[in-house]
Amino acid sequence: MAENLLVFKNITKTYPWVTALSDVMVEIRKGEAHALIGENGAGKSTLIKTCTGAVAPDSGKIIINGVEFSALTPKLAKENGIAVIYQEFNLVGELSVAENIFLGRALRKGIRIDRRAMEREAAIIFKRFKINIRPDSKVKDLTVGYQQIVEIAKAVSQKSTILIMNEPSASLTDQEVEGMFGIVDQLKAQGVTIIYISHRLEEIFRLCDRVTIMRDGCFIETLNTANTKVNHLVTGMVGRELKETYPARTSPVSDDVILEAKNLCWNGLHNISFKLRRGEVLGLGGLIGAGRTELAELIFRSKTKTSGEILIKNSLSHCKTPQAAIKQGIALATEDRKHQGALLDIDIKGNISMAILNRIAVLSVINKSKERNIAESYKTDLLIKTPSVLQKVKNLSG
Repeated sequence: MAENLLVFKNITKTYPWVTALSDVMVEIRKGEAHALIGENGAGKSTLIKTCTGAVAPDSGKIIINGVEFSALTPKLAKENGIAVIYQEFNLVGELSVAENIFLGRALRKGIRIDRRAMEREAAIIFKRFKINIRPDSKVKDLTVGYQQIVEIAKAVSQKSTILIMNEPSASLTDQEVEGMFGIVDQLKAQGVTIIYISHRLEEIFRLCDRVTIMRDGCFIETLNTANTKVNHLVTGMVGRELKETYPARTSPVSDDVILEAKNLCWNGLHNISFKLRRGEVLGLGGLIGAGRTELAELIFRSKTKTSGEILIKNSLSHCKTPQAAIKQGIALATEDRKHQGALLDIDIKGNISMAILNRIAVLSVINKSKERNIAESYKTDLLIKTPSVLQKVKNLSG
């Protein structure tokens, strides 16, 4: 039996209206890749935050290399070899890529910060990823996908013994995911212990030795991935057997063209044309930097095209702002939810209604009852896991 490097012993954590963790017990072995899986709100992120010092548990112990802690601080976590890649980025946009990677532990030549040395070290890490990122680039100028890679590089550069990866592939293309897998394999070969959180079950079977299932803040079971099946994991996560992972589509696609782009151009985009029919799902594929995000923002008018045309229901669209696009029935679910998609300090109700205030207000006074009813309706329809629509968005799971 391999030695346990990290043990979560009877961890409990509660927040207003919800118990995030309830008496959770998980054992992580030295040198393994251990997956944590569960639906949104299962408690995965809260659990890892307890061992990184971001959250103090209400009760229980965290045992690292045989040493017990009732709570950790970020400093204590680093001293005990723990590094984490969060779902939400912890980067400083105005600093360079290299400066972000070495944030708080800058390389120095005497008393001066040695930026060239940091850039050289960053370049070595990116070479391992087979990704071309300039270490002197400002983080704010990178796409979300590249920012994710910077987060991974920051954690890898710390040469930690325990690396926690929370949905690290969510913003990456298949090619970049394969590069990340190579890094994980290298780290495991060097004796680094990996805690891997992902909704992509194929990644769990590709990377992980064991997998722990969580549901509603509770530990369900730990399994050897080599001896289990996908259906067993899914049943453990949701608490019931699912007959169809991908049910058959029943919505018809008509011949009516509802949106058409003709020769759209913008900085880096050249003559993009397509037609979208009523009821159709049209995919936009491409590597990071190919222009998918920019094209979506052009359609939503958060960017202004340099040339070309957009037609809505065969009529030329002249709207120039997101507000005007919304009136024409266009919505954008942004890739950067933290900075562009949600107001984290506002409650769920306010976030749901903020794009349609003109529809639920009379003489600039919001109809609170109508706003609440709309939010409750979407909570039910979209299975938003929250005890109340008055809860702040920052308290929700990813």
